[in-house]
Amino acid sequence: MSTLDIHAISTALDNAARFQEEIDPLTPVHGFNLDDAYLIQRASIALRHARGELPVGIKLGFTSRAKMIQMGVDSLIWGLLTDAMLYEEGAVVDLSGFIHPRAEPEVCFLTKRDIDRPLTLLEASSYLEGVAPAIEIIDSRYRNFKFTLEDVVADNCSSAGLVVGALSSNITDLANLGVALRFNGKPMQIGSTGAILGDPLRSVVQASRLAARAEMVLPAGSLIMAGAATGCPSIDRRHACQCRNQFLRAC
Repeated sequence: MSTLDIHAISTALDNAARFQEEIDPLTPVHGFNLDDAYLIQRASIALRHARGELPVGIKLGFTSRAKMIQMGVDSLIWGLLTDAMLYEEGAVVDLSGFIHPRAEPEVCFLTKRDIDRPLTLLEASSYLEGVAPAIEIIDSRYRNFKFTLEDVVADNCSSAGLVVGALSSNITDLANLGVALRFNGKPMQIGSTGAILGDPLRSVVQASRLAARAEMVLPAGSLIMAGAATGCPSIDRRHACQCRNQFLRAC
């Protein structure tokens, strides 16, 4: 794929996000592969950086079987986070800035050391400052939330916003904690952190491998969104969303 094509497609996706205009899937027209999709993703994020947004970390997607089934894909993916995506815990989020937002309960890690190489599961925790409950707002720019794997990767894995709760230094025994996503106090999704690759710490390992493959360093102070433990219901302005993880404070 030429640089011009990547620029044109990344600009189309960036405009769709900025102006809340859903578009048709791009792969039927442009036929790009997964490697191309990541180039488009990075070009799209570069447009955000050019507007002054700062990198704050990465997100993993499709780390749970439930999410793979819901979205009709079968591979783990990753996207890039910026400071403009962050919302304060308890904030009122203006949903007019989204197309068809959904919420998913997640586990978020904060790094304390640069991650500049692939890590093993045994050493992953030594690179972490802590862990927190989180909610990610996902908002595919594609019409009716329908896309191929390559489409969603190009679209920065549908990432649109995130809320991170209070940090805990207890980063052991995360493999089977109860997770509940509540709207206005009513449970909408209930699951376990075990749905996240069997143990959310494995997401840190995967993040290190993916970053190394992309020749990218995750600096100390980066967020790693480990992926969703459940499916992701649609949200609207009437919903007060809360993610509660067993042994971690609610978000």
